[in-house]
Amino acid sequence: MTAPLLELIRRRIAAEGPISLSDYMAECLLHPQFGYYTTRTSIGAAGDFITAPEISQMFGELLGLWAADCWQRMGAPPHCYLVELGPGRGTLMQDALRVTRKAAPFAPLFVEASPKLRALQAQAVPDAIWCPEIDALPEDAPLIVLGNEFLDALPIKQYQYQHGAWRERRIDASDDGGLHVVLSRDAFPLAREAPEGGIWETSPASHAVIEALGARLQAQGGAALFIDYGPAESGFGDSFQAVRGHAYADPLASPGEADLTAHVDFQSLAQTARRAGLGTHGPIGQGTLLKRLGIELRAQQLKNRATPDQAEAIGAALHRLTADDAMGRLFQALALTLRDAPPPAGFAS
Repeated sequence: MTAPLLELIRRRIAAEGPISLSDYMAECLLHPQFGYYTTRTSIGAAGDFITAPEISQMFGELLGLWAADCWQRMGAPPHCYLVELGPGRGTLMQDALRVTRKAAPFAPLFVEASPKLRALQAQAVPDAIWCPEIDALPEDAPLIVLGNEFLDALPIKQYQYQHGAWRERRIDASDDGGLHVVLSRDAFPLAREAPEGGIWETSPASHAVIEALGARLQAQGGAALFIDYGPAESGFGDSFQAVRGHAYADPLASPGEADLTAHVDFQSLAQTARRAGLGTHGPIGQGTLLKRLGIELRAQQLKNRATPDQAEAIGAALHRLTADDAMGRLFQALALTLRDAPPPAGFAS
């Protein structure tokens, strides 16, 4: 039996021709009836993937303290929004607010479009407010923005270098009822050199987020912190992937039933941020940032009042979040501030 979204995508291709990878990702993740994020709440051990806040409370606590430090550096304004982009189940915000309630008067704000996820977030943070997109954020106070594994899920485009020209990689219908990648007939004048067959990825949606935040932070004040997986420097390669049941899956199989992601190009996003008038700090490895923020001390504090089994789990979480052979180097952190602001906590060399 053909999955409903697969049938809809094949019909669209029949009517329009091969579609861009960005359109395919948007359909798979955000289709109002069959999209992955609109029909599922798949974060956690019982879902398809697990994020850093679900691994340990230490992650959200330290990002909360990072935000509180930013607030103090801003002169401790009486009102400030703590904004999370793509907040999942609200775990990060819940942990962040627990350690900052007495230190900073944050008003929690989620940028989330999924009704299913909003319901979970309301359970974790009952006093939160929601916006469907960045352009709808309130304008009456500074913004401290957190985005953990947010940018990797934004749609991308891919171009492949073939016979001296760049052609877009698009999604076409296969004769067997599935989908496959084809190259566009038209060439694109990209000013990039690459080996034959080289693939270049770009995410217009990610750059639009950075540009929108640039305008908001300059007008209202504040800072932003993005943590995601991807290399510190731009390069070539196909990083488009699907995750289902904590395992990699074919991203073109079963549209709408798996999480789709791609590596974040931190170098190009930092360039966009600077063009938007912001200061950039990093990227640095997630492990480096968390250690500079004091995660090892926090882990020891938790172990001191834990059972032996709990202490072992705390140590395992610390390793997973910070070690070079785990998330410590695979994930990068990029901070955005006003242009002349000093490096925020964790980013001073």
